[in-house]
Amino acid sequence: MSTVAVKRLRSNAVLPTYGSADAAGADLYACLDEAVSIAPHETVFIPTGIALEVPKDCAGLIYARSSMGAKRGLAPANKVGVIDSDYRGEIMVALHNHSQIPQQVAPGERVAQILITPVLTPVYEEVEELTNTDRGAGGFGSTGK
Repeated sequence: MSTVAVKRLRSNAVLPTYGSADAAGADLYACLDEAVSIAPHETVFIPTGIALEVPKDCAGLIYARSSMGAKRGLAPANKVGVIDSDYRGEIMVALHNHSQIPQQVAPGERVAQILITPVLTPVYEEVEELTNTDRGAGGFGSTGK
């Protein structure tokens, strides 16, 4: 099992935890002194109180927690947050309220999940032609319903 170094930036910060033995993502927690209200269609930056040392050749990908999105309309504003391996600042979650009613985020509440994943960084080389495929340049919906 690999490890990721985590620095607690505030005493009330909660380290990431997995909800089950086979969970892909680790939960990130709101590091707040009091509850925060997010108005309908508003985005608020929620601090986690932690910084991570994402391994080289990896990225930390921040995703919505399915229960928050489906039940409360709260999800990361940028859909997927990307934490580069050279970033050492506090992990913040830009939480957007997609619902029609104000939503409260409580101190210590799980607000997102993070997956550490390998990253390829290829060199992009300009060419005159690309190899042919059966699909070709067929775009959105071109492979059937």
